[in-house]
Amino acid sequence: MPEAAPVSGYILTFDFGLRRIGVAIGQTLTGTATALETIGHGKAPDWAAIDRLVADWKPALLLVGLPLGLEGEETEMSTAARHFGTALEKRFGMPVAYVDERLSSRVAGERFAERRAAGTARRKDARQVDAMAAQVICENWLRQQDA
Repeated sequence: MPEAAPVSGYILTFDFGLRRIGVAIGQTLTGTATALETIGHGKAPDWAAIDRLVADWKPALLLVGLPLGLEGEETEMSTAARHFGTALEKRFGMPVAYVDERLSSRVAGERFAERRAAGTARRKDARQVDAMAAQVICENWLRQQDA
């Protein structure tokens, strides 16, 4: 089976949640990722916001964090995240990849706490933790590509 061609360009990354979806952008050339925003997810994802992000960034890949169990097993949330990924693929006709997101929210929470302690973030900025989790997911994926 042939290897997949390496991805080059922007990677739009999603930390899927039932209430909110964190979004980050990664760049394969620099190997860096940046938290962008957190969008709503009520009865359905905020597709207008996602449409805007895809149009603005023109990503080469859509990356969805997969919330696996501690032993790496699929969960109800990972099934929901896969359904979200399938919807992204159908809507935009572009490749979607999944990456294990275990502990990304914890790392994002620690980063946010460090920013608060340093005085560069306020309590009301906590909504950005989901976007920071998406950034962690993207950073992990970028590191895997370098390995």
